[in-house]
Amino acid sequence: MHSNPPPSTQIVFDNSYAQLPGQFHARQNPTAVSSPALIKVNERLAHDLNLDVNYLTSPTGVQMLAGNHVPQGSDPIAMAYAGHQFGNWVPQLGDGRAILLGEVLDRDGARVDLQLKGAGRTRYSRNGDGRAWLGPVLREYVVSEAMAALNIPTTRALACVTTGEHVLREEAFPGAVLTRVAQGHIRVGTFEYFAARGDTPSLRILADYAIDRFYPDARDAPAPHLSLLKSVLARQAELIAKWMGVGFIHGVMNTDNMSVVGETIDYGPCAFIDAYHPQTVFSYIDQMGRYAYANQPDMGKWNLTRFASTLLPLVHPDEDAAVDMAQDALDTFRDVFADAWTAIFRAKLGLSMQEDEDPALIQGLLDLMAENQADFTQTFRGLSGLLGSEAIPENNPVRGLFNDPSAFDGWVNMWRVRLARETRSEPDMRSEMRAVNPAYIPRNHRVEKMITAAVDGDFSFFDRLLDVLSRPFDDQPQFASYQTPPKPSEVVQQTFCGT
Repeated sequence: MHSNPPPSTQIVFDNSYAQLPGQFHARQNPTAVSSPALIKVNERLAHDLNLDVNYLTSPTGVQMLAGNHVPQGSDPIAMAYAGHQFGNWVPQLGDGRAILLGEVLDRDGARVDLQLKGAGRTRYSRNGDGRAWLGPVLREYVVSEAMAALNIPTTRALACVTTGEHVLREEAFPGAVLTRVAQGHIRVGTFEYFAARGDTPSLRILADYAIDRFYPDARDAPAPHLSLLKSVLARQAELIAKWMGVGFIHGVMNTDNMSVVGETIDYGPCAFIDAYHPQTVFSYIDQMGRYAYANQPDMGKWNLTRFASTLLPLVHPDEDAAVDMAQDALDTFRDVFADAWTAIFRAKLGLSMQEDEDPALIQGLLDLMAENQADFTQTFRGLSGLLGSEAIPENNPVRGLFNDPSAFDGWVNMWRVRLARETRSEPDMRSEMRAVNPAYIPRNHRVEKMITAAVDGDFSFFDRLLDVLSRPFDDQPQFASYQTPPKPSEVVQQTFCGT
């Protein structure tokens, strides 16, 4: 019988990206802070990574999580990349406040990155201070862990610490460092960095590294780099469809924030929709609504087009042939996304069979929700309570979410006609719907209250929110208030990037 090795008191690093040539990164130790203090270690994740929680919470471990101690075997680097930010090309970005400590192998042998975010200035910091303040660190911790519990591919939060120092933004805030875990931190912007410089040899090294680490099946494909493009495209289409299914708005879908692994990365001004509208925007820096909720699929394809352009020299030696091959791949995005989106929303409506009219039924509900300012999460969560009823009770809580309840009644009648053609039992339908429609999301007003309390030294709201969001599909009646939308006075109109 196979057994996992016991966790080591030290982190066992097995680095590979740091061994790539010097143009891929800058070697950079974290900058020490004055008096670090532990806020939280993610014990479940530490267990999965075969890391010793006792070590991570020890004085030495806390010094490591703050950047004051570089453990043996770590080879700290800041990664180089470029990117299109809100459609504008920026040739030099890179890790300006994040340092990759190295890579570890989890209990299943999968390679993951350990990165400190907010660990001080690097070669790529430009005019930044390389630090993070407490609010964005806790936001990323809570939202990334909530996304993981919602079964959406994401970077993870292993730990967070305060630094004992202040970070100057609009005012002075407590400093903090997040320890982030990812399958990898290679971005579309990493490929753009070398493509823009005409450095095809480095581009080939990067693409081959990505294939070997993330998409090994592509190695045996007739055209490995075209296969890489297709694989990244499929993962991104499915990822964005999953975002749409929970009302998530990334807020800053720049190419430097798009992981080629297919994980959600860089939780800056992210937010979840309360009252549904397809053009909802929260990010203060997204003044034109480029990354509004409904625009995310198109922006995903825009980013993938930039990615495809970087791979052209590798796809085929003849440029025209390479363009045609890449375009054929890009042309599949709409269908791949539509299939993933429809499958997700079918499940949310309790449908398992596929019928041609299903997308129209789904869109009909979304249109009604937008017209009636219905809460996204509560609407879908409450639908399972309408299964099997001959009449819709006037006091039904979902019905009450709509300004015009009679319009919702009409849609419910069409939905029930469609459900009648399903072959599963009503209890099975209800159970399956509740397993994909969360009761709990990181509502913006709850996140803001949590941050405000933490800045004042009270982390109880942070701990409670993490606990509630770790079981998003359970009823948790003791935390029922965490399901409710914000009162008018609590509505968060804008979110901000931590930099």
